[in-house]
Amino acid sequence: MSLKLMYITNRPDIACIAQAAGVDRIFVDMEYIGKHLRQGGMNTVQCRHTVSDVAELRKCLDKSELMVRVNPIHDATEEYSSSEEEIDAVIRAGADVVMLPYFKTLTEVRRFLDCVAGRATTFLLVETPEAAEIIDDILALEGIDEIHIGLNDMSLALGMRFMFELLCDGTVERICNKCRDKGIVYGFGGIAALGKGMLPCEHVVMEHYRLGSQRAILSRSFCNCDIVTDTAEIKRIFDEGLREIRDYEAYCESHPEEWEGNKTVTAEKISGIAQSLKK
Repeated sequence: MSLKLMYITNRPDIACIAQAAGVDRIFVDMEYIGKHLRQGGMNTVQCRHTVSDVAELRKCLDKSELMVRVNPIHDATEEYSSSEEEIDAVIRAGADVVMLPYFKTLTEVRRFLDCVAGRATTFLLVETPEAAEIIDDILALEGIDEIHIGLNDMSLALGMRFMFELLCDGTVERICNKCRDKGIVYGFGGIAALGKGMLPCEHVVMEHYRLGSQRAILSRSFCNCDIVTDTAEIKRIFDEGLREIRDYEAYCESHPEEWEGNKTVTAEKISGIAQSLKK
């Protein structure tokens, strides 16, 4: 098993570099409705990508899948089109996978599935406490292909200081186990480059293996193309970074006897980080 890795960009040049390095999915992020209200002041990515970006990336991707995060379920207003119109547009523009963010009810999930209507892979981003609470009902629906557990918004809603606290309180493990029991592919959160991150990437990757996760987002810190602008350097970061992650994944897979020990160490590190952030 290896993680299917996703990277957020709307730039064809960066997408081609990521694809060549082995990134499995290029992630176009169109979500903006309500996002600034719940993440205002946070150091989070708010991209405002467009359907035109989807169409442009479709032209250059021939190995990596093209995934699009649309807006939460919504009706049309003077400012934006309805979910039905938006989802239809991204699929017609070439999306292989459509992700629904920030939902709280079965009604929203059903509407999303009806909108996609089997034309693309359906990917639910479980990132609200309400969605986590009804996960059994969600997983009973037909037409769900994949689940991703969003740590940032979920932790914010629960008043946590550090998003990886959800690995300690049982939330991530509970949802992963339920997805596995239903035979639905699942993943959670994001990862940085090896040796990087407030919680070192190595601990997170091994947790993915312990929990049977198959999906992870390469975080902005893996390669922030707003800061790193030299194309050759970006290519080096992707080539070396992906190779190191894949090598470490092979280590994790071949050393299951270390998984439980890593769980304990990871929980201790998360607790320490959370405590430091409260000061």
